[in-house]
Amino acid sequence: MELVFCTNNKHKLSEVAQIIGGKINYMTLDDIHFNDEIPEPYETLEENSFTKANQVFQFSGKNCFAEDTGLFIEALYGEPGVYSARYAGEPSDSEKNIQKVLDKLKGITNRKAFFKTIITLILDGKSHQFEGLCKGSIALHKMGDQGFGYDPVFIPEGSSKSFAQHSADEKNAISHRRNAFEKMATFLSQYSSK
Repeated sequence: MELVFCTNNKHKLSEVAQIIGGKINYMTLDDIHFNDEIPEPYETLEENSFTKANQVFQFSGKNCFAEDTGLFIEALYGEPGVYSARYAGEPSDSEKNIQKVLDKLKGITNRKAFFKTIITLILDGKSHQFEGLCKGSIALHKMGDQGFGYDPVFIPEGSSKSFAQHSADEKNAISHRRNAFEKMATFLSQYSSK
């Protein structure tokens, strides 16, 4: 079974390739000549993820999946949440996003946070959603230079290192994205064996 992964984000394409290996065959938006900008206008990851997948499905008629991910910080009442990618404004800038988080958390001892990924899979015209979580906390300053996004300031539960100090394999073994994609892969293996 071949699916279209509804993203133009090179970091996500690379990370997902490492996570799912040969479990799922997928094409990119380039492969199906989809060049439109996909809006993310909604207040939830679930709605944004569905919108991305549905737009590509309507365009191509192909089975596809899209994901949306956010960082939720307890002391900031869930910010940056669904606005994680553009928290510091347009265009998306990871360095500015990280700095905004660190500035807002100055002097705050509660640094609990979690990453959440929602995948929407559209298969034979029906949509299915899968959630992945990774709990942790926000560091006092940037640590490490691996990964992308908020990885330099996110310390997963049970570790003293940020995601950006973990190897790709270490991060992918415990990440929110890994949890969600494992659920989708299990669903697909059961679906294809019916």
